[in-house]
Amino acid sequence: MMSITRAQDIAHVRFMAPDLGEMRKFLEDFGLACFEHDGALYARGSDGAPFAHATEMGEAGFTALAFRVAGLAELEALAAAEGVAVEASTAPGGGHVVRLTDPDGNRVEAVTGQTWGEPAAPDSEAPFNSAAARRRLRTPVRVERRPSRVRRLGHVVLNVADFRQSEAWYKARFGFITSDEIEAAPGLSIGAFMRCDRGDTPTDHHTLFLAQLPPGPGFNHAAFEVEGLDDLMAGHAHLKREGRKPAWGVGRHVLGSQIFDYWKDPWGHELEHWTDGDLFAAADGSRLSNMRELLDVQWGAPFPALAGKRAPKPETIGKLLALQLRFKRLFRRKPKDIAA
Repeated sequence: MMSITRAQDIAHVRFMAPDLGEMRKFLEDFGLACFEHDGALYARGSDGAPFAHATEMGEAGFTALAFRVAGLAELEALAAAEGVAVEASTAPGGGHVVRLTDPDGNRVEAVTGQTWGEPAAPDSEAPFNSAAARRRLRTPVRVERRPSRVRRLGHVVLNVADFRQSEAWYKARFGFITSDEIEAAPGLSIGAFMRCDRGDTPTDHHTLFLAQLPPGPGFNHAAFEVEGLDDLMAGHAHLKREGRKPAWGVGRHVLGSQIFDYWKDPWGHELEHWTDGDLFAAADGSRLSNMRELLDVQWGAPFPALAGKRAPKPETIGKLLALQLRFKRLFRRKPKDIAA
């Protein structure tokens, strides 16, 4: 099925918070550069994008995610298909925006034409001396005590009420390709990691992950790429020194392969630092995965719900989810259908 547009990347996430000063302190500890514009707080990485995170005053909560599309013609096609307007953006970077609402009520923005700044040159990490190759000679490693240096927003994870409905909605509008579809049981899919379709250009293993998981629809987390492993660990140490609340980390995922470190902002929104993720082109296709691959790590901290000695195995969680979903579908059916 042809999509209306093809997302090039994720652009930003939006939140509300009752204290912009407290949010600013956290985001700076997290490694983002903050500034104010029209009464809202914005934060950016070092890639030159006008912003990656926005916060307005109000009751704490997630309010929107945004994808970048290639040009105004694509934005106009999306607006025409949805029966909405193309608006001039008043956010930093300008450009144009189309505002949509997904099946779970999340605001989804499509943006194009933003003015970017000059990207900062990433710090080069010290060469790594392994048993296979000695690359760092006569030079010590010295990692500065500081926050991580966030480069860019990489992906967002949403919990959804109906995975297939949400998957169809996002693919029809933004052209995502499934990288890994997650089955709770054979033939019963509960989510998918989806990447942008940029043809032959390799792109992140996932820009959006949709998951039909407890506790129900809502924001799960947003993930920000940092400069490398030493940078991620420097940020981990800094956030720990500042008394910030950890959520999960450090480890290496199975799906996507990235090294991760998750933290919570002052209102419980989960943000991830990551580095060294997989990159795939359109021709690399899709695969089926399972709950073990979703929740397992190759090394490092286990998934929080699996950290206790009596915690259920991923396979058990998958079976419970499968039963839950099947019961939900059963009770959605009309009595005469059940009798038949």
